[in-house]
Amino acid sequence: MKLKRLGSLLFLIFLMVVIILYFIDSNPFTDKKINKSVPLPTDLHPIVKERSNQLIQQAAKKGIVMVITDGFRSADDQDRLYEKGRTSEGDIVTNAKGGQSYHNYGLAIDFALKTASGDVVWDRQYDGNKNGKADWNEVVGMAKALGFEWGGDWTQFKDYPHLEMDFGLSIADLQNGERPIANSSMTADGEQ
Repeated sequence: MKLKRLGSLLFLIFLMVVIILYFIDSNPFTDKKINKSVPLPTDLHPIVKERSNQLIQQAAKKGIVMVITDGFRSADDQDRLYEKGRTSEGDIVTNAKGGQSYHNYGLAIDFALKTASGDVVWDRQYDGNKNGKADWNEVVGMAKALGFEWGGDWTQFKDYPHLEMDFGLSIADLQNGERPIANSSMTADGEQ
């Protein structure tokens, strides 16, 4: 009888440990961990890279010189950027820690404009091609037509230089190891 009770007690302890571990792992108050079993990208996703090049070419045809100021960013680089305005000098430029940005998965770029004198600017009113339209808005329109989402459309933290393609995947999906297919059937308007 004592052996049966001991077995039941051990089973209950084991069950409680499993439940506790489950809740610790799924606690919404802890930072999400990156699935280490799935390798992180080390460059822009091939489709994002291709569309970025198309965007540069389309802008050039309209007399706009745009430059990619940031593309793929490692989780360590992201953490350093996150510290700006918090524990290091500068203004806050991101609310995403390492593993929480589409840049960390090769799915985002940041851009700026280049003036005739060669200066790189983030002036959203600049009209370098003198057509009466802000070059920034022209680039954003072309980017959206190529399937990018624009950080300037976000309701919370506006990130005007940011363009991304999420391929229907959330940051949580990416952290859990899901990745877009390299030869995805995404069309020029961003549909799959």
